[in-house]
Amino acid sequence: MISLRELADLARRYEADLSHPVDILRVGKRIIDVDVTPVIMGCVNLSRDSRYRESIAPSTRSAIRKGFVLAAQGADIVDIGAESSNPHSARVDTKEQISALVPVVKELARQGIAVSVETYDAAVARACLEAGALVLNYTGGVASDEGIFPIVADHQATMILCHIEGTDARDASARGVDEDPVSGMVDYFIKRVEHARSMGVERIVIDPGIGFSYRGSIAADVRIRHQARSLLNTFRLRRIGLPVCHSLPHAFDLFEDEFRVAEGFFAVLAHLGGTGLYRTHEVPKIRAILSVLRELGLGSVGTSEGYRQQRDGTGPRP
Repeated sequence: MISLRELADLARRYEADLSHPVDILRVGKRIIDVDVTPVIMGCVNLSRDSRYRESIAPSTRSAIRKGFVLAAQGADIVDIGAESSNPHSARVDTKEQISALVPVVKELARQGIAVSVETYDAAVARACLEAGALVLNYTGGVASDEGIFPIVADHQATMILCHIEGTDARDASARGVDEDPVSGMVDYFIKRVEHARSMGVERIVIDPGIGFSYRGSIAADVRIRHQARSLLNTFRLRRIGLPVCHSLPHAFDLFEDEFRVAEGFFAVLAHLGGTGLYRTHEVPKIRAILSVLRELGLGSVGTSEGYRQQRDGTGPRP
């Protein structure tokens, strides 16, 4: 159960993390303080196996059109992928992914749209960054880091580093549900971020990965409660000093016929938890919700002043 009493207790227990400064987000030439201006990532799926039918583009032309529409609706970044993260869907080989993604990346980038590509395949990442993508939404595990990090560094790209417990986002055998959704992530991210930086990656965002598949033995209601707790506990990751991205859940089992409002509901929890980037299939809804939250003064935990103090050397370092 989520109550004001529980939220107050959470804030008291981890008070030091509430105002901990996080780095600004750099995407291409853009510099964004996500505590002031949250960033929205709209999704385009080139795989027909995606669970969110409304985001599927069955052709290159359709994917480009969807990318333009998302940008017009307020997406700061358009995130595209050619393989579903659903572990039961078909694998898409490297050549097929490149063939599907590169024409879309090139055209959207040519039109000035910031493009993110979701992949754990090094060859796919290289091809898409060379085609003009500015962000790699990296869904691979630790074993893939040696191949991916140098590519990101070479292109001075922004990397969203996902919390992956197995080989990649499709490995459902590894992801479980812990009572505390954050404590184990801190050390995990610190180590991977240090490794990435040692290989020249400078622009990093972290993603707890709560939208990926869970072990089949975990009931839907347990998973959804875990996701909600994770969103509200996001601010505890601020101690790492990096912006946090969340792929908003759509919780079909809970919302049923009204599943398209689910991401809006979870966006509120994510905002209260201090999320900086919101990956969503429902860009107009999320844009409106975040605008209203700001208009009403219901800010997230972060402060731009915290970053300015860090930058100027007058505040705490991550």
